Amino acid sequence: MCMKLQVHSIRFDADQKLIDFIQKKVDKLETFYDRTVDGEVFLRLNNEGTENKTVEIKLRVPGSLLFASEQAVSFEAATDQATEALRKQLLKFKKKITVSR
Repeated sequence: MCMKLQVHSIRFDADQKLIDFIQKKVDKLETFYDRTVDGEVFLRLNNEGTENKTVEIKLRVPGSLLFASEQAVSFEAATDQATEALRKQLLKFKKKITVSR
């Protein structure tokens, strides 16, 4: 199943390969929590330093909004870090709602 994901590249055009990579990574998060509503990704190029690529991911889950922002040398590396941060948040969120039932 493919999650509805909006990808916004700020001040540049992201190629389809990058968008597909991000979609695949974010889709994998559904294995940890399958009730994700949708997601939004912001890609930014910063001017200074080597780690000048920022990826911000917002994930909407019922009753909450999860967010991760990472900077790295490439968008792929930043996406890996951001999805890993979201994976941890999803597991914590899932644990919290399971306990409160």
